[in-house]
Amino acid sequence: MTNNLDTLATALYATTDDLLKERPDLAPWRPAVGIAPQLTDAELVTLAMMQAMLGFTSEARWLRHARAHLRHLFPYLPQQPGYNKRLRKAADLLRRITRMLATSTSVWNDDVWTVDSTPVECGRSRETVKRSDLAGWAQYGYCASHSRFFWGLRLHLVCTLQGLPVAFALTGAKADGRETLLDLLAAEPDLLAARPGQTLIGDKHYFGRTFEQELARQGIQLLRPTRKGERQRPGGTLFKPLRQVIESVNETFKGQLDLEQHRGRTPGGVIARVMQRILALTAVIWHNDHTGRATLRSLTSYDH
Repeated sequence: MTNNLDTLATALYATTDDLLKERPDLAPWRPAVGIAPQLTDAELVTLAMMQAMLGFTSEARWLRHARAHLRHLFPYLPQQPGYNKRLRKAADLLRRITRMLATSTSVWNDDVWTVDSTPVECGRSRETVKRSDLAGWAQYGYCASHSRFFWGLRLHLVCTLQGLPVAFALTGAKADGRETLLDLLAAEPDLLAARPGQTLIGDKHYFGRTFEQELARQGIQLLRPTRKGERQRPGGTLFKPLRQVIESVNETFKGQLDLEQHRGRTPGGVIARVMQRILALTAVIWHNDHTGRATLRSLTSYDH
């Protein structure tokens, strides 16, 4: 099997369609009586993934491109307002498909995770901040990695060393990464149920005696840099090369999947657009894994 965008789209469509036939309850709710949508939910999921993969941050431009080049895959394409509405309602479906793909990879049960957060900027002008529907959720925050302030959200990611998303959350820019991580683990207790001795790699901000004791209670060994004034922590020599894995995953989201150019203007819009990008990365890792590619987190075969 070749590794190009058409084969990835076909595989994702077939898998999603089969899942929705087995579990119709996963599809977004719609009235029992009415006109059936001409674009199926499986086609919508595939279309959303391809938009993120090809770097179209404008839905109107994406649909124009799809009409010109993707009619062989999508005989019917909606207008932009209809596509936007369907996509926002399908955010939970995108999340469920993402998890299903992730759990069917060979790296899902890896015993080493990485954790980090990355900014999701949502506006730059003062007028945007005052008028945006995101006000109250989005906040002013600081990104130490790039020495800049921003207004928006943070995407918190727990990934395997291959970059496969295991758990994720969108929070305000000032949210404490430690509290968010504990909330993620509490929300999904099954993640750790069959994983004794899980190792978690984080940066120096994931510290604190109570925090580390709680992780240890759940069977997680935290590997992080030694902070100023601390005694040398175990595994310090291993940290630097592994820490680079975290930064490279963030760079995939920002450099190749245009995370900060999402153009979402409402909570539902931002969630759907972020989910598109997490789905795209997961789908690539899933497809590369099942087709025997050596480098799982390689998007270059699919982004054109």
